[in-house]
This record gives sequence, C-alpha cells and structure tokens, in this order.
Amino acid sequence: MTSTPSPRPAAAGPSGPSGPADPSTAARPAELADPVDSLIRHTTDNGVTQLTLNRPDALNALTPEMRERLVGLLAAASADPGVRAVVLTATGKGFCAGADLRGAPAAGDRVAGDVARLIRNGAQRFIAAVLDCEKPVIAAVNGTAAGIGAHLAFACDLVLAAESARFIEVFVRRGLVPDGGGGYLLPRLVGPQRAKELMFFGDAVPAADAARLGLVNRVVPDGELARTAREWAERLAAGPTRALALTKALVNASLDADRGAAFAAEATAQEVNMATADAREGVASFVERRRPTFRGR
Repeated sequence: MTSTPSPRPAAAGPSGPSGPADPSTAARPAELADPVDSLIRHTTDNGVTQLTLNRPDALNALTPEMRERLVGLLAAASADPGVRAVVLTATGKGFCAGADLRGAPAAGDRVAGDVARLIRNGAQRFIAAVLDCEKPVIAAVNGTAAGIGAHLAFACDLVLAAESARFIEVFVRRGLVPDGGGGYLLPRLVGPQRAKELMFFGDAVPAADAARLGLVNRVVPDGELARTAREWAERLAAGPTRALALTKALVNASLDADRGAAFAAEATAQEVNMATADAREGVASFVERRRPTFRGR
C-alpha cells in the first residue's frame, strides 16, 4: 500500500490530537491496514523491532496519524516479551523535520485551553512513549532532526548519528516555544546554559558538535549507520531485558528525585530484578565461570 507524500512542510510546533493508537494495527493483514502503515515501516527480527519513518519527500515530518501510530507501536514493543530492543530511524536525507503544521487549527478558531490540550495529548504523549518504553530504544539519526524530530532522538536511550546528521531547535525560527519535552530533555543532557543557547538561537548543530555536547553517543560514517545500530540493538536484545528496563527507569527518574528517593527506587528495582530468571542466570554463570545466556525473563 502506498501513500503520496505531501510537499515539504514547515517544521516544529504544536501537533494536532487524534484518537488513541491501536497497537493491534501492527498485525493487520495488508488489505485491512491503515494507509499510514506505509509511512511508518515496522519489522521485528531476532528480538529487535525497527521503526522507520518513511516520508522522505517531506523529510519525514510527522503528521498526527504518524505520531499516533508510533505511540501505538512503541507501546506494543514495550509489552511484547518477544521484543527486547527498538531501533528508530528514517528513510531519505532527513530523520524528522518536526511536526507537519498544515493541519493545525487557525489561531482565530482556538479557545482557551486548546493549545495546552493539543500539546499534552500530542507532542508530550509522543515523547513520553519513548521515555516510558520498557525496552531500550536506539535512535539512528540519518539526517536532519529538527523541532520535535530532535526531541524524538534526544528522548531515546542511545543516539547514533550519521556524519551528515544535524540537530536544530527550530522553534525560535517560527516564533514558537519548544514542545515535545524540549525544556525538560535538553537541560538534563547539556545543562541549562547550553540548552538556552540551542533554543534561543536555533542554529543547526552538526553531528560531531552534538557528540561533543553530549547529545549523541557516537557519530559514524553515513554508510555504517544502519549496521552499527543493528549491532548495538542485537547486543541489547541479548541482554537481561528486565534489568535493562529497571535501569532505564532509574536513570530517567534520577534527576527528578532527591538522594533518599533515588536510593529507595534503586533498592526496589534490585528487589524486583532479583526475582527474574536472567538475574539467577547471571549469578549462576558467574559461579560456574561461563558466559550467561539471557532470555529476557
């Protein structure tokens, strides 16, 4: 099934709401699938789910339907014991140019509360789906990541960037306030002064500079991005999945908690994890001086 991409839109800014995503759509027969399936490719192999934005003529700018499908697919991956890692990438020269603004209501049609509701149910819910996914999520950034497209990458647990990739806090160029958790994510990644510099000026940040700032884990040649992302994902998929989920939750919550709360959360995570089969296997393999074989249980 195909869908004709629209001309390149303006990037960033509030994205409109739509109904709750249905994770079951990932398993629909082709003749029943929603047309948006052609714009979000999804495959699962060897424990790794790959989600690929496929609207290259628009630099993978997100429509509300694409956003909702990604939310549903991330929720499905989180709940599926057969999925143990997720790769998020895109086709063409852009990773994600931001939100497609053309469907946004005209300013005169809004009433008080509309924008806040749009943001809560749209951009914020979208980014939360990445942060709350119980599986490690790797962003393989193949090109420009702007606006909420940049925040999508920054919300992932690990970020790989092609040498040609760049990141743009484009909101200020449109006279907009950053959405999609940008004011939450960026200060935690680079500190408040750097975050304000990026958001105040909206300059493009090349991949190498993004790595120096701490926004990116590793920069690789363009031709090696897919292979490196796959290697990382398969390493994670072979790991102790529940321990990784608990570790992710601890790290994500750490900057919002005082020491007492962080230590209490760590103790609880240890208690939960020690009941898993992978924890028992890890201890047994140490005692028996062999490599562990983790099953994600």
